[in-house]
Amino acid sequence: MLGINGLELVVLAIIAVVVLGPERLPEYASQLARLVKGLRRMATGAREQLREEVGPELDEVDWRKLDPRQYDPRRIIREALLDDIEDVFKPVSEGAPTAVAATAPAAALGAARAPLSVPVGPRLGAGQAAPYDLEAT
Repeated sequence: MLGINGLELVVLAIIAVVVLGPERLPEYASQLARLVKGLRRMATGAREQLREEVGPELDEVDWRKLDPRQYDPRRIIREALLDDIEDVFKPVSEGAPTAVAATAPAAALGAARAPLSVPVGPRLGAGQAAPYDLEAT
């Protein structure tokens, strides 16, 4: 409740009674009640209007996951990497493996373990200068 504990609320009520006086206090209390009801009504209307415009997808959003305080770059990278691996293995786990699906994980793992192949030209002799490509520079 706005960060006010019970003791602070009692102190504020006593100050209100002293400042406003017992004659005007019921009038101001009723005005405050009307204001709070109006604010609640406006918030409910805004929520309903947003739900109508966005649709039922709004209820499906996991707001805790979107909280910036939950931001952890390591977790985000780990989940992104796991999503890529799940995409590779997904056809195998969905049913009967096909010829492409059976070879895709092995090919993906083999490609990840294999060193990069660099084309190798003829070896240079001792004292021979390396070729120089003017168009490449």
